[in-house]
Amino acid sequence: MVTIYHNPACGTSRNTLAMIRQSGVEPTIIHYLDTPPSREKLESLIRDMGIAPRDLLRRKGTPYDDLGLDNPERTDEELIDAMMAHPILINRPIVIGPNGTRLCRPSEVVLEILENPDIGSLTKEDGEVVIP
Repeated sequence: MVTIYHNPACGTSRNTLAMIRQSGVEPTIIHYLDTPPSREKLESLIRDMGIAPRDLLRRKGTPYDDLGLDNPERTDEELIDAMMAHPILINRPIVIGPNGTRLCRPSEVVLEILENPDIGSLTKEDGEVVIP
């Protein structure tokens, strides 16, 4: 079972989804902007990835700067509050796979957690050859 927190408008997210499918799995797709994770789930994902909440923040195209989230004095609680209020701040894609949970940036990080990472040749949408 694989789950992807996905934004179809994001090339990295689309590439990651393609890699999952190429591995022979049809994942559960959560369009996290429409259906954001609960606070408990978001905290669980952060723990499972072994990262700090700050490492999950997305800056580009978000209210990150307007909210002053670059301030190092912001607590983890405050950063999670901001992600709950503005799901666009949650970086993507997050994938839960049989071998762990990862923020898949770059998209090929997903291969670390798939049961079948031998997906054959792959070229990303932008033409970058990931696997010849």
